[in-house]
Amino acid sequence: MSYENKILQMKKMLGKKVEKPKSNEPKPAFQKPEVPRYTSQWEQAGLTRIDNDFGIVFLREVHFPLTYQHGHYQLQEFFNAVNKWQNADFSHPYSIDIEENVLFFDTETTGLKGVGTQIFLLGFLEVAEENFVLTQYVLADPAHEAALLFESKLWQKTATVVTYNGKSFDWPMLETRWTLNQKVLPKLRAQRQIDLLHSSKRLWKNDMERMKLKSVEEEKLGFLRNGDIPGYLAPIIYLDAVKSGVPDALMKVLLHNEWDLLSLITLYVHSTNLLFEEADVESAKTYTNIGKWYADLKEGAKSVKVLEKVTSQFNALEAGDAQFHLAFQLKRNKQYNEAIDAFVASLHFVDARKRLLALEQLAMLYEHQIKDLQKAKSYTMQGLQLITTIEELREEQKKKWGISLEKRLHRLENKK
Repeated sequence: MSYENKILQMKKMLGKKVEKPKSNEPKPAFQKPEVPRYTSQWEQAGLTRIDNDFGIVFLREVHFPLTYQHGHYQLQEFFNAVNKWQNADFSHPYSIDIEENVLFFDTETTGLKGVGTQIFLLGFLEVAEENFVLTQYVLADPAHEAALLFESKLWQKTATVVTYNGKSFDWPMLETRWTLNQKVLPKLRAQRQIDLLHSSKRLWKNDMERMKLKSVEEEKLGFLRNGDIPGYLAPIIYLDAVKSGVPDALMKVLLHNEWDLLSLITLYVHSTNLLFEEADVESAKTYTNIGKWYADLKEGAKSVKVLEKVTSQFNALEAGDAQFHLAFQLKRNKQYNEAIDAFVASLHFVDARKRLLALEQLAMLYEHQIKDLQKAKSYTMQGLQLITTIEELREEQKKKWGISLEKRLHRLENKK
């Protein structure tokens, strides 16, 4: 056999999959990890040891009375917020039904990403019959991860989960860790989620520089964290507690998590009050954002009500954006003269991009609804002139706008 043929034959043999004989031996049973040497030290610090089929987990539980004050709000005001949604005549993704089981949820992790990142603290705050109950499950050590996840009962609970950045971080992280333990754990249940970071961005866009929960607490919720540990130190503190067995600094991480969870309740209350226009200390920007949010949700009547409130209660400079967005709602309602007034009122108080859009809308309204071709031409020409002065527009955007407005102007000039 030639050398080339031998090589081809060897390649064919390598390409064949060798079937391994099936073993009748049962899969090895789950081996419970050893109990950490520092268990008694952590119990003396105030944590309770829980044993289950997958190892141990440490528990901290705190009960808060309904009248507990956290910043500007008492916890019982959460029920007032739920009642407002119950009686609302409009829909909103952040509404909670009075019958829903609500779970305020936050985690602490050993990192921000990667398969090697573990959750070392699962924090829950739930409504009980006469109080609020904080439950924190602490990872005994990395080998006891299945015990931590199982003890959370998230495989059997059905709840509306309220978080701050939970949709993007906490819950996906939980799903990842659950998947890595899926051979031994029951399936994780999918839950309805409300992420208050999303609402904060909708409410305070262009009004707050930072959207960290701590910033929202200080600026909006009236809560200052005295003696808090920085969040970025939490992973270091946990790993040091596992290595040394000393839990003193770890207990400060649990307090940090406790404040996070309490702030979720008061932030939900405050956000609800804003959406029902029952907080008078916010800026025109915030209320304009609320009006825009309702518009995006196709709640036109609610949007108009909020935006008109801004235009009547704030000066022309502060209300410029509100006039701009109100004009679109009025146009949809076929209130064309009112829409024109609102667009005109916004022209000198909005940024250049919005001004260009307002000029285009004015040209359209005067051409198609009012039938005043001279004014339509005037606003079109103003738009063409404005394009040359807007530095924020890229050249291709300027070209696109120019073609559109030139086409409109040509059509207007040819009309009789």
